[in-house]
Amino acid sequence: MVDTPPADAASIRDLAAEHGLDVDESSIIVNDAGLDFRVAIARTTDGRTWVVRMPRRQDVLERAAVEERLLRAVAPHLSAHVPDWRIVSEQLIAYPLLPGKPGLALDDSGSPVWAYDIASSTYATSLGDLLSELHSIDASEVRATGIEVRTPSDVREKWRADIDTVSAEFEIAQSLSSRWHAWLADDTFWPDWSVLTHGEIYPAHTLLEGERITGVLDWTTAEVGDPARDFMVQQAFAPPETFDLTVRRYIENGGRVWPRLADHCAEMFATSPLGYGLFALMTGEHEHRNTAEALLNPASQ
Repeated sequence: MVDTPPADAASIRDLAAEHGLDVDESSIIVNDAGLDFRVAIARTTDGRTWVVRMPRRQDVLERAAVEERLLRAVAPHLSAHVPDWRIVSEQLIAYPLLPGKPGLALDDSGSPVWAYDIASSTYATSLGDLLSELHSIDASEVRATGIEVRTPSDVREKWRADIDTVSAEFEIAQSLSSRWHAWLADDTFWPDWSVLTHGEIYPAHTLLEGERITGVLDWTTAEVGDPARDFMVQQAFAPPETFDLTVRRYIENGGRVWPRLADHCAEMFATSPLGYGLFALMTGEHEHRNTAEALLNPASQ
């Protein structure tokens, strides 16, 4: 059973010590931004820096077990680093800090701080390189990890089921509901193949040296499915010509795309309130439910 993860440095030090990790209490920096884990960065007495992830809820543990197996499967195929989980328990996951700095972080006021120019051609080509490597991994090599493996028709059916689930619990603005259903009904938006995807490739999950991606974090949402999942954030935030550069680099490295990739990414990004609604239902927490209600039906607030 998962208890509320410790938030103060002394308690985190004690929890790490119980798992054989001797950290300097004064070095501990806590990051509370994650919805599934409380994360701390800490230096051990031998001078190494570690990442310590502490689960917030019981439901993340099963997914963490899948993530651990997936990390070991994908690491040999990628030029970027992925976490090397050395300690895994119900209370704590720990691994040596990867090189690089997050592409996106939050300051003390909770405002986003970008570590690179979102129009960067270096980041754009690096992302194209990464996605071409990731999407070329054969599904047969990761199926045994336990991740979801979905055909293109499965992907669309899952979207329909998710909309039905959220619609049964929340009032959804007509403009959102109509947009989502029109997207689902239009075959021209959708790819007819599936690939291994990370699922949440966005700057906070990528580590950079300069503006080049050197590491990828948080593989919790990985699945075999729609390749657009890994292009979506780049399409949403980068200038169109920068997104196009990512796609060109991806194609040059053997990646496969379809004519409406960019449009499909934009429609997928518009489902963000739906994703938060699902999260609120999963956690059962009142605060998340209120946030979901505001996102799904802004006019009611």
